[in-house]
Order: sequence, then structure tokens, then C-alpha cells
Amino acid sequence: MFKQVLQKVLGASGKNTTANSAKEPKEQRPLVANIAENLKILHQVFDLCGDVVFREFQLNTKPALKACVIHIDAVADDSLSSQHLMQSILLDNSALTADMQLTKHNAPQILRDRLITLMEVKTSTDVLELTTHILQGNVALLLEGSATALVGITPGGQGRAILEPVVEPVVRGPRDGFVESYRVNVALVRQRLKSSRLKVEVLQVGAISKTSVAVCYLKGVVNDGTVAEVKERIQRIKIDGIIDSAVIEEFISDEPFTFFPLVLATERPDKTASALLEGRVGIIVDTTPVALIVPATFVTMLQASEDSFNLYIYASFIRLLRFVALNLALLLPAIYIAITTYHQEMLPAALLTSIAQARVGVPFPAFIEALIMELTFELLREAGVRLPHNVGQAVSTVGGLVIGQAAVQAGIVSSSMVIVVALTALASFTIPNISASYSIRILRFALMICAAVLGMPGVMLGLMALLIHLCGLRSFGVPYLSPFAPLSPKDMKDTFVRVPWWAMFTRPHFSGAKEPARQDPQGGPQKPGEGGENSSNK
Repeated sequence: MFKQVLQKVLGASGKNTTANSAKEPKEQRPLVANIAENLKILHQVFDLCGDVVFREFQLNTKPALKACVIHIDAVADDSLSSQHLMQSILLDNSALTADMQLTKHNAPQILRDRLITLMEVKTSTDVLELTTHILQGNVALLLEGSATALVGITPGGQGRAILEPVVEPVVRGPRDGFVESYRVNVALVRQRLKSSRLKVEVLQVGAISKTSVAVCYLKGVVNDGTVAEVKERIQRIKIDGIIDSAVIEEFISDEPFTFFPLVLATERPDKTASALLEGRVGIIVDTTPVALIVPATFVTMLQASEDSFNLYIYASFIRLLRFVALNLALLLPAIYIAITTYHQEMLPAALLTSIAQARVGVPFPAFIEALIMELTFELLREAGVRLPHNVGQAVSTVGGLVIGQAAVQAGIVSSSMVIVVALTALASFTIPNISASYSIRILRFALMICAAVLGMPGVMLGLMALLIHLCGLRSFGVPYLSPFAPLSPKDMKDTFVRVPWWAMFTRPHFSGAKEPARQDPQGGPQKPGEGGENSSNK
């Protein structure tokens, strides 16, 4: 209902709303055998496109054969096209025998089979298809007397080096992260899953941008219904352009109005590969270093990549600490407001006296006091993010200390409130998923309002409403609170704690994996003499 209301408010016209206004004029017409006519059409298509290069030349035939190479500067790989296409055509003719000289009729076949040394060469007979190839960074070769164009696959251009992820760093683990090229990102995943069962289906989304979207999954492991649903939702997207994977995320989410991310976003290829092994589906979008993983659950938002690389004892301790920090980040200001405003009897006398002395002279109630400090901290955090890296850290750190100290000395807020806000901020920083962190930051204010109105009963009512909302969420049909609701004890081996790898016999049940078994149940560690080849040889 809310979706329909929003569409009416924004002026959408229901059934008649289409993406026609975002579509390009389609040049769906076949190529002809006259190269001049073909070039005339392509010049019209790429009118005022100064970065599109038309290189006309003549082949060494009798009579001379006109040809033209078309590519986009800095989008196609110039070194590949010049070395393996132009040089092969104009200079390297030694591979041709006397009975295989270039003619108007056999030129396309001989060039493709004997001269062009690119790894992949395609053919095209349609202007629209040829235009798409050129825009994707490939090189087109037109020949006089041929209605078929040769397309050399040479995507390249300027790209960012593979560096350590910025948002998801680790102390122990791989240092490589996704970049803006989906081909490189798919290769990073395939380096970890060297199997032909890793399938990569590339879709195009965006009437103008024509962005490549790669759907990755492990055949025979993932639920086929999940893969079909992912592709169907992506193909339903009708938009002019896709600039980032976040656009795809909003289009394919099950619930449009929720604070919680229903699609897991990551910039780590190791995390993506691990998700594929669990029976999930990865979505890698071109021009963005952030991949998407579905289905997602609430637990996955609190799992860091480093949990898989540390010893399970350390990982379990940190994960439990992270769940405690989640509750502090969500509830600590609300509980402070409720207790100091309505339930002072819940505090020990000594602590109550200390808080009362700290609040002497503060002109605002606890809710206004907390609201001022929380908003100030959010402003400092946002300023630190938007400023240059070195300056931003100094502003957020020094600004917090100076403003907090000055506010206490001026009597605007109490020192106990500064401590509460500081602990809340530290707790929120432990949430590994940035989208989940945003959710907690917003819901914190809602619970503060509940605490200011009704005290602890208001906090409990807010938590109950939040729990009901979470129980109703789905991510590609999977309950968001899995494996807690519905309860699945077998799937809890990687939730609050992480059991040893040798104890993870099966994949998560909620993912619907066709092959639930992951390893041999008897493959755990053994001491010398307890079994195996060493004991049998003694």
C-alpha cells in the first residue's frame, strides 16, 4: 500500500509508466556490403562523439581493399588493438600462402582465421549490435564488399589497481579487493573457486548505460529457484542507467520500506566466494567495486571476513562481543533516558547520587540532552567522512573532545551523558556492515523517543515492534532472522559463535542448497596414534 501511495505522490502513472523516455533510438538495421554506406550510418550514430576513433586504411590486395577500424579512445585497450589487430593486418602477412591471398570475398574469413591474433574475435551483421560492441570497449573492423563486421574483444582502458578494501579491512586474511571492472572482479572470485561449476551469467541493465551485471553461482550447490528469481528481478529493472550496485540493490529487495539491508554488500572477493560455497548468489556490477550477495540474513550483517581467518575461539569471542556492542549501540541512550527520567529506583544509591550531582545545573531534560549530544556526534562523524582522509580523522577526534569538554564545562550536558554517547559511538563502530550500522543509528533515535514518552515500557514496546518487523522480513524468500526464527539449531554453528571449520559439516539449511554436505564428518584433527595413516604404519 505504501508503495502505491508513494508512486502517486511522486507522479507515477501506474500501468502506463514505462522507460521509453530513457531508451536510445535503436539502429536495428543490417550492415550492407558498401563500406561507405556503413561508415555513414556509424558517423551519424557517433555524431559529436569526439572520443570515437575511425581509422581508415587499405588492405594489401589486388585491387586494394578499403577497411576501417572503429574504437573508443581509452575505453578499448590500445596496445591489444594495435599489436594484435592493426599490426597483424598491415604487416604480418607471412602466414598466408600463395593460394590464400586476400580478396573481397574471402577477406573476413582469412583475417579472422589466419591474421588477427586476438584471443576472441566475433562477427556482427547489425548496426545496433556493432554499436554495442564498440561502446563496450571492443574494436570493430569494417571491410569493403562485406556485410559482416569483425569485432575484436579488447576491453581495457584505464583501471584501478587491486588494493586492500577500504571499508572491510582485516588484520589476517587476503588483501585484495574488488575494483571497478566486473571482468577483474569475476576473475578474483574464480581464483578462489577453480571449478567449472562456478557459473557466470552476464545481463545488461540500463537503456542508456547498458551496464553489465554478472550473476555468479555454483551449479549443483545453489537452489535453482533462487538463481531464477535473481535473474528475473534484474531483468525486470527498466531504468535509463545503472551507476552503482546500490541501484540494483534497491530494485531487487523484497521489502522497499525497511531500515535493514536485505541484500549483503561487500568489496571482498573472499567473502563473495565463501557465500557462493554456502549456496548463495553473487551479483557483480560493472563500474562499481561493491558486489551484492543474496539471500542475506540479519546474522550475516554482523559477520566480518576476519571471523573466518582467526582461530574459532578468538572469532567466537569477538563475535559475542559484537552482539553485545549491537545492543549497546541500539539501547544504551534509551535506557539512560528511561532510568534517569522515570525509574531512578532501579539504580544503586551511590550511582544515583553521582548522576544527580553530574546533572546539577543542566537546563535540559535527559532526552533533550541525549538528542543534542547524539546529533552533534552524527555531525562530527559525517564531517569526518566528507573531509579529506587525514583532515577528517583530526576533525572527528579533536572535535569530539573539544565539544564534549566545552559542553560539560558550560553546563549544557552532564558528564555522564558524554560517557553514554561515547560508549554508544564505540559500540556502533564494531558493526562490520555499514548499512546495518546506519540502521542502528536511525533506530536509536526512535527508541530514545519511546523512552522519553513511556520510560522502560516504551523501550520494550519499541523493541517488540522492531522484532515483529524483523520477523516479517524476507530476503529472496528466506526469513531475515534465520536461523533463529524459524529456529534451526543445525544452522546456528556460525551465528553467535563460530564452530571449528572441521565441525561445519553442512551448508546453511535456509539457503536451500542442493548439496548440503560440505565435508567428511570424520575429517577433524586427530592426535598421533588415534587413527589415519600414521597410526597404521606404526
